[in-house]
Amino acid sequence: MGTSTSPRTSRSGWRSPLTLAVGGMLAALIFVATSLLTFPIPMTSGYVHLGDAIILLGAGLLGWLAIPAAALGSMLADLLLGYVTYALPTFLIKGAVAAIAALGAKRKPLALKALFFLLAEVVMVLSYFLVEWLLMGYGAAGAWANVPGNAIQGASGIILAMVFLPLLGRVKLPGAR
Repeated sequence: MGTSTSPRTSRSGWRSPLTLAVGGMLAALIFVATSLLTFPIPMTSGYVHLGDAIILLGAGLLGWLAIPAAALGSMLADLLLGYVTYALPTFLIKGAVAAIAALGAKRKPLALKALFFLLAEVVMVLSYFLVEWLLMGYGAAGAWANVPGNAIQGASGIILAMVFLPLLGRVKLPGAR
């Protein structure tokens, strides 16, 4: 079995090196968009970022490969920025966002795709609300204070993904389904 540039799984079940590399690059891009392209929200000590747009774009272009990339890239950004207590919830939440987005990414018409992206971001907002309320001990009022920022982040991710996905959809990427 020689090296192959095919993104399909090999007989052993492992992905090709090229597919793994593309997934790693997506994780790195999500990490950069989450950690460097940030807009702080002083009132909540949190931040809004463009990582969700890259997660949705990745799900649209690469399908299921976006799930581990979203989980790892987002979690690493939380670790770098000092939000260590959010690392595990972020890993799970952003993986779920990518999974829901991947389910709807290849749907037609465009409105159905947008609906799946909206559902993914609603799951993100609700999940962070529950994590902050029940696990972090912020209380309902404290957790509710972060909802507008998360909603803005999700909405901007949907808008950017819906604008750029048709433009990038013609690009043939390794690992794309």
